[in-house]
Amino acid sequence: MTLLEQLSEALGRPEPAGLQSGDLEGQDDPRHDAAVLVAVTERSEPGVILTVRREHLRAHAGQIAFPGGRLDPGEDHVAAALREAREEIALDPSAVRVMGTADTYQTITGYRVVPVVGVIAPGLELAPHEDEVADLFEAPLSFLLDPANHRRMSAEYQGATRHYWQIDWHGRRIWGATAAMIVNLARRLGSA
Repeated sequence: MTLLEQLSEALGRPEPAGLQSGDLEGQDDPRHDAAVLVAVTERSEPGVILTVRREHLRAHAGQIAFPGGRLDPGEDHVAAALREAREEIALDPSAVRVMGTADTYQTITGYRVVPVVGVIAPGLELAPHEDEVADLFEAPLSFLLDPANHRRMSAEYQGATRHYWQIDWHGRRIWGATAAMIVNLARRLGSA
């Protein structure tokens, strides 16, 4: 069974134990619904498209993220993820075969984020939005899902120690909510 087939099968199973529910465990007051697109390239060794946010942005400047954002009125998570991917990286929604949604993750900034997993052809002409995205790149799915590459980190935040996940790939630091959603996917696959 290919990694894409395993991922598709895993998305259809009930939520496993041990998932990360959010940046602060027990936090239960999300202010915004959001969605991200986990765009997986369909090749023998699938990859995942990630963006680098511009340094001047008010929130999460310079961080690595999946394309995504807040739901517009009347939108569901799939529609929002596809719209945001079109806006941020010029990915045509008709080029995405949606596999399903992964596990909701709540950020410290008050977003309840639903990852939408979709498959895209390799080599699509993608372009970062000049105001929001500094760069985009593809990281190997197998590397991202390998628990050996998941590091549990800690830092002081607002007077308390905060724990978060980090994945380092070719000099790129994937951390926080993006890394936690990847860890959840790995756990859903039974890789962790």
